[in-house]
Amino acid sequence: MGKSHPIELRSRVVAFVEEGNSNRAAAGHFRVSPRFVNDMMKLKRETGSLSPRRQGHVGGGKLNAHGGWVRQRLEENGDLTLDELCVELGDRGVPIHRSNVGRLLRRLGLSHKKSLQASERHRPDIRRERELWIERRNAFFNGPCHAWSSSTRRRPTPS
Repeated sequence: MGKSHPIELRSRVVAFVEEGNSNRAAAGHFRVSPRFVNDMMKLKRETGSLSPRRQGHVGGGKLNAHGGWVRQRLEENGDLTLDELCVELGDRGVPIHRSNVGRLLRRLGLSHKKSLQASERHRPDIRRERELWIERRNAFFNGPCHAWSSSTRRRPTPS
């Protein structure tokens, strides 16, 4: 979000217009947009003040009421993805985008990221498959085709 114009500038613009100058003349004189001058005059008329209004949403979003439920679901099953949480929230009658769920998790201090290692890594069948894959990979990379790299390959000598 952008920063508000200083109160000093706001008051000088309003005073310039109240002296009898037009909004466009004030915009040109202070090098601001005509929209800014119009907004300042409207703000002065409505509130009597020139202090900037609050930026952003007031009161949070539609997920605030569901924060406890999301926290409980992640405690039950920590491997839920953002998309799975979106589907479950949709089942509860809250259609939501995954970016909103990610922001809610950040506000709650939770993480949707999975661990660096899969939870199935300790299963015997998975371990066996991983060891087989490593053996095949090592045989391929250490085989005769990969003994020389392009920079160290012997070049034929000219005769």
